[in-house]
Amino acid sequence: MNDTVFRNWINEKIAEECVKNLKKHGFDAHFFQTAQEAGRAALEMVSGYESFGFGGSSTTRSLGLVEELRASGKTVYDHWQKDLSREQDLEIRLNQGRCDCFFCSANAISATGEIINVDGVGNRNNAMTFGTKKVVIAAGVNKIRPDTESALRRIKEIAAPMRAKSLNMQTPCAQTGICADCNSPQRICRITTILHRKPMLTDISVILINEILGF
Repeated sequence: MNDTVFRNWINEKIAEECVKNLKKHGFDAHFFQTAQEAGRAALEMVSGYESFGFGGSSTTRSLGLVEELRASGKTVYDHWQKDLSREQDLEIRLNQGRCDCFFCSANAISATGEIINVDGVGNRNNAMTFGTKKVVIAAGVNKIRPDTESALRRIKEIAAPMRAKSLNMQTPCAQTGICADCNSPQRICRITTILHRKPMLTDISVILINEILGF
């Protein structure tokens, strides 16, 4: 028996604890073994909605949701489209907070049941807390940390430098891999939000997946 079996087992146990605490905090939380299973479940959850926004997340796109929703004739607001003007990009980001359903990931989720994000623009933070009828947050088990302190540390030490590098940002962390708490014009760490409990007026589902996904 190879070590992958035991790694999957420990990931399952950590995710089960996380799901239990997310539910305790008012979130609709689920755990799936694969991104394919998670994608099918997500589409079932949102079948009654017509317009969808997508935050800047490689995780949600790995579930094949953008293509599925467009193919079914739904309206999709996705600022990752190519060759958008600044005005078009802004309009799409604004619509992400006003559509029926918003898909995004999280930079980190604590096993104690908190969802932690650090953004540069703020469209994700806004859309996932108020304005949309439904929010679906998808995350791989690599995003789970024991508590909020270690979750914040994960963002600073792992997620943010990797994201800045992927976006070709001119920041110290994109060069060294180490946060310098910079004042770079292209700094992506500007807004920190922690969902300690489900926001009062927003229906949020959290989908945890037993795979390494996103940053």
